Amino acid sequence: QVQLVESGGGLVQAGGSLRLSCAASGSLFSINAMRWYRQAPGKQRELVAGITRGGSTNYADSVKRRFTISRDYAKNTVYLQMNTLKPEDTAVYFCNAVAIRNDYWGQGTQVTVSS
Repeated sequence: QVQLVESGGGLVQAGGSLRLSCAASGSLFSINAMRWYRQAPGKQRELVAGITRGGSTNYADSVKRRFTISRDYAKNTVYLQMNTLKPEDTAVYFCNAVAIRNDYWGQGTQVTVSS
């Protein structure tokens, strides 16, 4: 079992920055990759960024050059640094752990970007 807890969401003006954190606990050895998803009102859940055990990263085109995913194994935490935020980034952001036999999800953290 893997437990994920997101934090760092909030209200920010367009052009501002936020850093989301995802603290993981449990069977961490089973995790192959960590991802950030988001879901905006009326839209399907969207993959934002991912990072593998080897450190390879990928991003949605809409957030490239603005968002950065990183990891800190000492803290069992994955981060999503979000810069130059836009109103279209408004969504609930979810942390996802891709494990050997299952995917695990956090409860989400709300990010609201005002115009």
